[in-house]
Amino acid sequence: MSRVEASDLAVRLARAAEAVCRHYLPAGQKSGRYWLVGDVHGSPGRSMFVRLKGPDRGKGATGKWTDAATGEHGDLLDVIRESCGFSDFRDVAEEARRFLSLPRPEPEKRSRQLSSVPSGSAAAARRLFAMSQPIAGTLVETYLRNRGITALHATASLRFHPTCYYRLEGGGSTRQLPAMVATVTDLGGRQTGAHRTWLAADGSCKADIETPRRAMGDLLGHGVRFGVAQDVLAAGEGIETVLSARSAGVELPVLAALSAAHLAAILFPKSLRRLYVLRDRDPAGEGARKVLLARAAEAGIEALALTPRLGDFNDDLRRDGIDTLRERLRLQLHPEDVARFLAA
Repeated sequence: MSRVEASDLAVRLARAAEAVCRHYLPAGQKSGRYWLVGDVHGSPGRSMFVRLKGPDRGKGATGKWTDAATGEHGDLLDVIRESCGFSDFRDVAEEARRFLSLPRPEPEKRSRQLSSVPSGSAAAARRLFAMSQPIAGTLVETYLRNRGITALHATASLRFHPTCYYRLEGGGSTRQLPAMVATVTDLGGRQTGAHRTWLAADGSCKADIETPRRAMGDLLGHGVRFGVAQDVLAAGEGIETVLSARSAGVELPVLAALSAAHLAAILFPKSLRRLYVLRDRDPAGEGARKVLLARAAEAGIEALALTPRLGDFNDDLRRDGIDTLRERLRLQLHPEDVARFLAA
């Protein structure tokens, strides 16, 4: 792609700057003439600002951004590249055209480029997440609320795809079903994979298929993150499990490892001092708890298990309600964290 073509895409994106920010930086918010967010990867915060109004080019141009914390700056093509985890500019341009609903040049060449992304790879996971949309007002929000989950703030790691491909185990026919798509990230916030939960047509529950949950990409050590962990982190297996704790008013940063085996293998942030294990009450969950507590002890990290009454914390939330779950968690949290992270 020539510089002229790239410049034209940047200008077109700038003319839709607020829509671009809402799609690729959904954890941010509009403030006057700017979109404020944590960084170009889309983390929560306010140190990066994107101009929403201004001239097409030159000083103060629409779509230009600066991160006050790092001094980094760029345009909306950079936002797409970093938020989607692309390394090849052809993928950035392809995604920009998709967002702008522009015709794709050289369809034969594009077909070869798409087929070069291996199915189930980290690159395919980044592409899937980029093609999905924020969850507000979608079947994902319906699904989570039907499970008693009301804490839907800081959920930029979740998106909705209305027609996500589902293939039967062992091959065979392929269907297109609505799905909750979660981004799996490493400690640096780089997307390494994705997790799909296919949903019923009305969002009331998971889809009635053999395996309604599947992951893709590089998962080991990583997870789906809600909030930014520094000295304290809570980790569990399922997305619904960790969001249930947040719905009960526990404002801890949480991580969903997506399985017991992956929970036992999560990587610890260097600054971590206390780890909570949101265990599931089954043999696999007990095994993950033991391994994780032992690993944390070896690393000099204080580790505490949070145990549900039923199978997992979402079971507890749905049966007993928010207030009862909040009180049970209050009794299991470290006293310092009750004052720091538990809503009154």
